[in-house]
Amino acid sequence: MPKQEIKRNPVKEKIHEIIFEADTFYGKLFDVSLLIVIVASILVVMLESVESLRNQYLPIFQALEWTFTVIFTIEYLLRLYCVYRPWKYASSFYGIVDLLAILPTYLALLISGTQYFIIIRGLRLLRIFRIFKLGHFMVEGRVLTAAVNASKAKITVFLIFIMLMITIIGALMYLIEGGQNPSFSSIPRSMYWAVVTLTTVGYGDITPQTNLGQFLSAVVMILGYAVLAVPTGIVSAEIINSDAVRKKAENTECCRFCGREGHDSDAIYCKYCGEALNPE
Repeated sequence: MPKQEIKRNPVKEKIHEIIFEADTFYGKLFDVSLLIVIVASILVVMLESVESLRNQYLPIFQALEWTFTVIFTIEYLLRLYCVYRPWKYASSFYGIVDLLAILPTYLALLISGTQYFIIIRGLRLLRIFRIFKLGHFMVEGRVLTAAVNASKAKITVFLIFIMLMITIIGALMYLIEGGQNPSFSSIPRSMYWAVVTLTTVGYGDITPQTNLGQFLSAVVMILGYAVLAVPTGIVSAEIINSDAVRKKAENTECCRFCGREGHDSDAIYCKYCGEALNPE
């Protein structure tokens, strides 16, 4: 079945160029202004959490928050309007983040305290890499993501092994300390101690008192260094194998149909939805 051709809309094209593209003067001006508003809105949320400031300036904070929310709502609606397949943008990472950036204020009308989830707007600052042409950071991020995805099977096996080790160590420590040390009152409590010790966090809220228990603690502490090294080595090996990703030259152009980025510099069509990138 042939793909249905979508008629180009000059108004949508112009709005898309301003909102999504950072290569033009007005596009960069829009993006920089948006970043300033995002930072300001985050600062307002942070200041509002200070009780003395909240008691004194609460009406001002609320007025500013609703102003920022209205701005972000209009921006979100414009983003949906200027892409030809709005559901593609709405279901993308940035689309979900943009929606979550405005929902808490509206939810606060029904559920008290949800306005503090507005801090998720900080994720919108990730656009700074595209706006200021820090594309090499974006490539490195994709390399790291690819390495973690490639390591999932190995890391899953490793985590299962760690869970078994924690269970065994917790059971041993319960047998050793359980009758003499009230801190090790159950196997789950002893497993908590094993996690804290094995990860070298060492809160110190639970400590063994017997010689045998202290010896086991020392062994677990030493094992902790090996535990930390294994996943690091797995991901590092995959990063080395992902050098090919770094060599791909990519631009920051957004598709007008699906809103996705990360196309090759010489790309004519979107590699995600197949539509033409250049309206000409």
